[in-house]
Amino acid sequence: MIKDIYKQGKTVFSFEVFPPKKNDEIYDIYKTLDTLKTLSPDFISVTYGAGGSNSKKTAAIASYIKNICEIEPLAHLTAVAMDEAFLLQILQELQSKGVANVLALRGDRPRDMSDEDYENRIFRHAEDIIRLIHANSDVSVAAACYPEVHPESESRESDLFYLKQKIDSGVDFLMTQMFFDNAKFYAFREDVRKAGIDIPISAGIMPITSAKQLGTSVSLSGTSVPNALSSLISKYADSPEDMRKAGIDYAIQQINDLIANGIDGIHLYTMNKAATATEIMQQIDR
Repeated sequence: MIKDIYKQGKTVFSFEVFPPKKNDEIYDIYKTLDTLKTLSPDFISVTYGAGGSNSKKTAAIASYIKNICEIEPLAHLTAVAMDEAFLLQILQELQSKGVANVLALRGDRPRDMSDEDYENRIFRHAEDIIRLIHANSDVSVAAACYPEVHPESESRESDLFYLKQKIDSGVDFLMTQMFFDNAKFYAFREDVRKAGIDIPISAGIMPITSAKQLGTSVSLSGTSVPNALSSLISKYADSPEDMRKAGIDYAIQQINDLIANGIDGIHLYTMNKAATATEIMQQIDR
């Protein structure tokens, strides 16, 4: 299980991939995974659509990671549009494929979900499904955290209170939302430890390789953009190749600084771009 990898006293490296929208593109993600395998990650996570449309693809890709790539998979489970029967069905399918690790998320509201359905949803928080997962399986459970405070939290104190509740429901390790300012992560990590939370934390790093990508990422996550990164965007916005190189270099600097400061793990949001992941992994102080 992934939780055991963190006990080995090394920086844990992992990647995230997502299922393709079109069924005929499923083989493209398998090719991507074949390349990512050569980079020797400790595990690879695969996302899950909030509406449940990708649940079969998530299970199939997680199975490929486990049984073909021979790497530990981390399957995302997004609770917002689930009921108990559907969750247990997915959990059973994952276990039948040898997948023993899940990332439990509340998830964002699906675009086609009505106000009434959203307000009356079965699972209101990630901890609701964490308890159910533990009651019906022996898988290892990860959860998300926000170095810059969850967008719906009133304060850092409130955020830490609810994070502690979630962890107490049975979480083995944490994965952060993307961030671009390491100082904010270090402050978060200090606050987390002071709050009595001592499980491993992997830092989520997203290489920004285009100006458009940054705008989309920030609007979805609420992550702040430091001057150093916004200056790169301004300088290279009209030069795609230079922007790509500058974004990769920025991610490498982030990762090397995190490693030097004793990070538990690095989780690279690959956006299914194996070439970008390869360039980064070849240049970091691993």
